Amino acid sequence: MTADAKPLSGLRVLVPRGGTWGDMVAKALREQGASPVIAPLVDFAHTSEEDKLIAALKALEAGEFQWITATSSTVVDVLAHHNAVIPPTTQVAVVGEATEAAFKDAGYPVSRTPNDDNNTTEGLLEVWPEIDTGEVLRVLTLRSDVAKPVLTQGLINRGHDVTQVVAFRTVGVPVSVHTREDVESGRINALLVASPKIAREVAQQFPDIPEDTIVACVGPFTHGEAVSAGLRHNPDHADSSVKRALIETVESAIDQSDMLD
Repeated sequence: MTADAKPLSGLRVLVPRGGTWGDMVAKALREQGASPVIAPLVDFAHTSEEDKLIAALKALEAGEFQWITATSSTVVDVLAHHNAVIPPTTQVAVVGEATEAAFKDAGYPVSRTPNDDNNTTEGLLEVWPEIDTGEVLRVLTLRSDVAKPVLTQGLINRGHDVTQVVAFRTVGVPVSVHTREDVESGRINALLVASPKIAREVAQQFPDIPEDTIVACVGPFTHGEAVSAGLRHNPDHADSSVKRALIETVESAIDQSDMLD
């Protein structure tokens, strides 16, 4: 490697999500010399609780909630889709770097986030002083259909008045024929697998991955799901410095909490 070469030079990396998440990951990959190809394998569909969601958003706009929580940047898209506005009297608590960025980009101040050393839903509960004063708070929690209601349950266990709504569903999205051909031919030579749902989509949509293609799973849970789904990993890549650099680049740009479905 020359003095000015970067660790991911020569890699065309499939980035499996779009939006704020995809933009942040793609930027980090470019900085390390990779060529990212944003090709979402998952998208977000209307909730099965649409009536409940609409009623909750009307109550939100009316100022009935003191706090709103989110663990996905997609919540901002849901608010925009329904032309819903968070009033200035309602504070925002979020988990995840991409989630925080999306709220701030939409003009919503974020009052509470976890510390960097424990950027999880449990971590948020630990650094949220208002929920431990004894006052009963009215909180709206919005999440995906596959997210575990850890934050919701933690607030309920503390005695707060929580309205929890499944705001959207996570669904698989077929990639374009061009992208599939680029993966099967090896022109895209690295696949980023950033969540269990994405692992299942990669296994299903790309059954003929070339042996030299790097399959980079972020986190042991995602890796386990990938193996269960039948996604093949080249054993020669297990200790690859390039694969390690790819995973480290993603982890430096995005919190683990942003890699949930």
